[in-house]
Amino acid sequence: MFYSLRKIMGSTAMGTAVKIEIYKTMLKPAAVYGSETWAVAEMDMNRLGTWDRKILRRLHGPAVAKGIWRIRTD
Repeated sequence: MFYSLRKIMGSTAMGTAVKIEIYKTMLKPAAVYGSETWAVAEMDMNRLGTWDRKILRRLHGPAVAKGIWRIRTD
């Protein structure tokens, strides 16, 4: 679902706060609802956590520390 909203989420016209609200109200519930039908193993939980962090890193964008740009890892 994130990839279908890629143009909206990549837009610079919307602020990060609006994008995070869209994520919280549309994307995350859809992913969690879909995962409720699985026989969830630890690997599946790790995948959901990885997906969650990946989307949040994309929404927040890169960080600047002492004039050096870097990709967020936290």
